[in-house]
Amino acid sequence: MQRTEKYFENDAFRKTAAGVILAAEADAKTGGGRIALDGTVFYPEGGGQPADSGTLTLADGTVLHVTDVHETNGIIWHTVDALPEAAQPGAAVTGTIDWEWRFDKMQQHTGEHILSGILHQMFGAENVGFHIGSDAVRMDTSVPISAEGLREAELAANRIIWENVPVLITYPTPEELAALTYRSKKEIAGQVRIVTIPGADVCACCGTHTAATGQVGQIKILTSENYKGGVRLSVVCGGRALREAQAMRSRQADIGALLSAKADQTAVAVHRVYDEYTALKFAHFGLCSQLFDALAAQLGPDETAIRTVPGLDPDGLHRLATRLSEATTGLCAALTPSEKGTGYCIAQAGGDVRALTKALNAALNGRGGGKPGICQGSCAATSEQVEEFLKKNL
Repeated sequence: MQRTEKYFENDAFRKTAAGVILAAEADAKTGGGRIALDGTVFYPEGGGQPADSGTLTLADGTVLHVTDVHETNGIIWHTVDALPEAAQPGAAVTGTIDWEWRFDKMQQHTGEHILSGILHQMFGAENVGFHIGSDAVRMDTSVPISAEGLREAELAANRIIWENVPVLITYPTPEELAALTYRSKKEIAGQVRIVTIPGADVCACCGTHTAATGQVGQIKILTSENYKGGVRLSVVCGGRALREAQAMRSRQADIGALLSAKADQTAVAVHRVYDEYTALKFAHFGLCSQLFDALAAQLGPDETAIRTVPGLDPDGLHRLATRLSEATTGLCAALTPSEKGTGYCIAQAGGDVRALTKALNAALNGRGGGKPGICQGSCAATSEQVEEFLKKNL
């Protein structure tokens, strides 16, 4: 079978093209199938860029929805949701891509080239991992980069966008390629396609890109984290960057309204609330300690103590059960109601509560465990049900 002509390599802005079906294979599981064409505007998944989506329209007007595209041995296969009898070798079709989807990927891919090239220039960083996700572009670098370094690189990358330089596609001869310095993640056999962005990047790439850097709009690094000796970046470009900025502004407005603070004062207001929260947390800790001491003081030396105190966190439960077990050799249990049931902590000085905890979990749909003298967890039952179970199984 002849290889598929890749119209998208010469013109990434081409949205539609007439073609001829070379082969059609049905998929009994889905009721659809896959179709190979003599030429296509659909980009197949590869190089970190997802496949295009869109439609194939037959001569009789039947529209087939393209849900995936892959290349095998130079032949590009289009996965379709249906495969009517008319979709036979030799039949004419018109392929049309989802342009909104494609242009988004062009913005992300070109933005990745710019940022990767700048990071390579500034820090010698290689791009060792790249994927255009549904929300953001994931980029992995080979070397660590500081937060300040990333801010400088982000600014330099956006300057390339503001300069609106052309994105150049060339096919150098073997001799020209040997003299060229360019980025590439792997050895490439045959003709190499080079993408050049003046001032930013020279890279071997088969993907789709904007015609000029200005069409990328903006590059924004959302997050960075240490990853395998380098950094993993989450990046958005173009329309995604605008939507992220709009969402961020909306979140900031909500926070400002809650804190009664102007947009440029939300950080100050958050610090104030955090300080107030910390003070209340310490006060709560002290009051709980007084309450736990008072509850322990009421116990006899071998008395059973099952106490329910609303609003305790896991640490509070543990502290209460421990304090009770210091006052009695009997079984002690601290309980607190929760949205999903009851949190518990069971303790006994010199005893082993693991078997009782296991039985409680089995009877009341719970989970948890611990050491012989103290176990902690939660269960899908009310505190009254937990207390009743414990009293029956002492």
